[in-house]
Formats: sequence, structure tokens, C-alpha cells
Amino acid sequence: MSSDGDDVFSQVMSDVVRQRSEPRVDLVRNRHADKDSSVEHRRRAAAQELERDRNTLTQTDIIPLDAWYVLAFKRSGIQNGVFRKLKQGRYEALSRLDLHRMTAEIARVEIFEFIEESCQYGLRCVLIIHGKGESKAENKRSSILKGSVDRWLRDLPMVQAFHSAQPRDGGTGAVYVLLRKSEEKKRENREKFSKGRVPYDLEDR
Repeated sequence: MSSDGDDVFSQVMSDVVRQRSEPRVDLVRNRHADKDSSVEHRRRAAAQELERDRNTLTQTDIIPLDAWYVLAFKRSGIQNGVFRKLKQGRYEALSRLDLHRMTAEIARVEIFEFIEESCQYGLRCVLIIHGKGESKAENKRSSILKGSVDRWLRDLPMVQAFHSAQPRDGGTGAVYVLLRKSEEKKRENREKFSKGRVPYDLEDR
């Protein structure tokens, strides 16, 4: 009797397919991953906050400037001849930053980092393109950017002078920026000037 029952049971269960179990999830490992992700997020946020704190450029009291307004600024101690060469575009711009289609908020970060990095690399002259806003749609943005550039460059102590560019480099839609010499460049210049010179006390011997 039990044998017949076994046969019936086997026939009934013949079409049943065993389901494969889903792999188990390591909840402990996932908790660690979430924690690591959270820590990394906090680290990045802290780094960004530190970067913002280092950026001293103001976001208020910016005066928009006309597309054809000529930017001109030099600190005391900069020779007139040096400023004249800058104005004439006789110093090669070793790097350039294009602010087209940037908001003032983004441009503020880009200019701060661009000037800082240029100084770190020992660049003496750079070019910033802020645009003229000749089209009606771009006029308002470009005038704000131009006014911002004029204000921000004055606020950066490493900027020695700046002047609107020559037509070949963008005219009043761009500006030449003269940066302070790095200590390394100053040392190189001293070494160049000292080569071939003999101390006075040795010349008398």
C-alpha cells in the first residue's frame, strides 16, 4: 500500500522543478560600505568647504562694465615701462582662461584657482577672456563678468597689473594679467645677473 502511495506521489511531483535560492546579501559588509561612502562624502564636502574658505574673492558690490570699457590697473612700484609693455601685448601670455558661458559664481572659482596655479608654475603673464557680450542675449552676463574680473583681479595680491588686450588677443573682451614673480624666478634672475661679474675686492688685486 505504501508502495502505491509512493508511486502516486512520484507521479504528482514529476513536473516540479526545484527553485534555485537567491544568493544571500552580506548585510554587515553593506553597512560598512555605506559607512565608508558616508565618510568619503563628508571628506569631500570638508575639502570643498576649505577651498571656498580660501577663496577671498567677493560676490557682492560688483559693478557691470560696458563691453568697450578699457580695464587698466597697476600697483604702486610697477614701472611705467613694464605697464606699457603689458598694455601693448609685448609680454607673451603663457596661459589663458576663457570665461565664456560661465556664471559669475563659477567664474569666481575658476579665476581664483587659475591665478593661484599660474603663480605656482611661475607664469608671469596670463590672459583672461571675459567676452564683450556683443549679442543681446550675452550682454548682461558679459558686463557682469567684466565688472567681476576688474574687481577680483584688484583683490588678488599676486596680481601686479592688468590691462585690456590688443585686438589680436580679444580686445576689450579680454585682459592681460601680470603676476608677481615667484621666489624661484627671482632667484634665477639674481643668478643670471651675477654671472660673469667679479667682486670689486678681487678686481683690485
